Amino acid sequence: MIERQNIEREAHRSLHRVLPRIEEMLRPEIKKDGQGWMQFTSRLHENFSRLFTLYADVYSDRYDFFFYLEDLIASIARLWFSRPQDLRELDIARESNPRWFESNQMLGAVCYVDLLAENLEGIRNRIPYFKELGITYLHLMPLFKAPEGENDGGYAVSSYRELNPTLGSMEELNSLASDFRKAGISLVLDLVFNHTSDEHLWAERAKAGDEEYMDFYRIFPSRELPDLYERNLREIFPDEHPGAFTFLPTLFNGRGGWVWTTFHSYQWDLNYSNPAVFNRMAEEMLFLANQGVEALRLDAVAFIWKQIGTNCENLPQAHALIKAFNAVARIAAPALTFKSEAIVHPDDVAKYISPEECQISYNPLLMALLWNSLATRKVRLLSQALAKRFKLKPGTAWVNYVRVHDDIGWTFSDEDASILGVNGYDHRRFLNEFYRGRFAGSFARGLPFQENPVTGDCRISGTCASLAGLEKALREEGENEVELAVRRILLIHGIILTAGGIPLIYLGDEIGALNDYTYRDDPAHERDSRWVHRPRADWEKCAKRNDPSCIEGRVYQGLQRLINLRKENQVFSGGELEVIRTENDHVLCYIRRYMGKRAIIFANFADSAQGIPLRICEQYSIHTKTILHGSSKMTDCNEITIDPLDFLVFG
Repeated sequence: MIERQNIEREAHRSLHRVLPRIEEMLRPEIKKDGQGWMQFTSRLHENFSRLFTLYADVYSDRYDFFFYLEDLIASIARLWFSRPQDLRELDIARESNPRWFESNQMLGAVCYVDLLAENLEGIRNRIPYFKELGITYLHLMPLFKAPEGENDGGYAVSSYRELNPTLGSMEELNSLASDFRKAGISLVLDLVFNHTSDEHLWAERAKAGDEEYMDFYRIFPSRELPDLYERNLREIFPDEHPGAFTFLPTLFNGRGGWVWTTFHSYQWDLNYSNPAVFNRMAEEMLFLANQGVEALRLDAVAFIWKQIGTNCENLPQAHALIKAFNAVARIAAPALTFKSEAIVHPDDVAKYISPEECQISYNPLLMALLWNSLATRKVRLLSQALAKRFKLKPGTAWVNYVRVHDDIGWTFSDEDASILGVNGYDHRRFLNEFYRGRFAGSFARGLPFQENPVTGDCRISGTCASLAGLEKALREEGENEVELAVRRILLIHGIILTAGGIPLIYLGDEIGALNDYTYRDDPAHERDSRWVHRPRADWEKCAKRNDPSCIEGRVYQGLQRLINLRKENQVFSGGELEVIRTENDHVLCYIRRYMGKRAIIFANFADSAQGIPLRICEQYSIHTKTILHGSSKMTDCNEITIDPLDFLVFG
């Protein structure tokens, strides 16, 4: 164990000892690329103390700590020499502008390759469409080699260096990333680093009894330790298997054993108490960065460290490991940005966000409370969350979204809700009933995901349009309800486009794609309702996007106006936001400020017109502002009556 007070000295001594050995090991590469070696060693010296400290926090009690430390530095150096020159130039650009992602020009999108465009070549052919929409950041959902049939939508990775052959090759991905950069689009992929599929080479070797690779996972010969762990664990997918472990009868020479599988039985959790796992995953991370990936969504960050007597979520070692991966990236791929994915308590979500850990993060709380406000027609929880939980450290940003590939979980804080007199458990039951269309007055058509028949708890699946009422309006109601549904879609997108951070559009939502119930015809998907909001792109409907007389055109053109609002007004850069109390429970109001500029935004979540007191209008000098977006008007007396579901912006 290295004493904390000696850590800086030990870091300096360790690098002084290790570096000559690595120089000897990599002499041919250094001779060929001396300038590159100077760049590498400069960044290594700058970041080594931080990396050493974090690595020691997790692994210094091991007898072989220094062996694995040297192995890690050697791996980082080898992968640096493999980094293409244009990406090294991007590294320099990102280092000079580390807050590049805070620009109002940023617009993210996310899609499945096969569902949007069949394969990577199809994605390449859609670059003009992405540019038309204004996308500068495209997240391609998991496209790595994975088991056939059920594979959690690609999140069961069998190889991080091979793609699903139906989508393309790694060479094609590399080429696509280059074309994206030329088009001003950053490529984003997932790093599924909590687990691999049970068909990954490491898992196959573990199943064959190779002790080195059995130690890559959490594998137990009996229930003794699993039972101790499970006293404190929650079940993630109780429909599939109880607890967090899966029995495999072929382990331990046919005696059988238990494998830690937090999510699905075919997803084996990695054992990060073994430094070899960290080192090998660091190599996979840098390999992807060298293909031109500019941002990595770190999947299931909360679960990567296990410790008996805890719930094995959000533990300090998980943060140390992510920060260590970040330090590795600063040394050998500084252009790489981390995006956290933590669907946990809001207090815990925020702990992953910092320039030293994950620079950007999904904002599941904002997403959940946008849908809450549509259901209740009230903004109290949303206003409270924006005032209390939206502010982040400098150099970081939220990724704000309405829908993604996953289900909706009601991740608001029960403590926050109770302050407003809301019972969290009862309110979640209401939201689940509402978005399943089973509550009186509901406009939604959603499906339950992972419903617990004992507690009644579940999460919600459905496309943005179907949850916002468009499906019901088109099939059961009339034009008035259709108009209200379109307004709901645009209202919540207006907020993610102006609140601060990177707005993320789930492709298909821009034309109002509805639920696709044909997923039930596919045996690999029929038990997973999330596939209802993963429809195959309908390019015939997309071709109607410029026709304002049809649904696709109404949604697309409305969204384009909001995107243009964002991109034409620098005030929507950065993340500074101030919530204004409107004295009207139906109307959200916030101010955005940036570089001396100011914008005031009103969002009416009611289906009826709502007034704003004259006093508030005068206090914020709204009468001196120009209306940048919205159908509402100010009266001659400087009062505002906001139209139903209107998104009104003054600037």
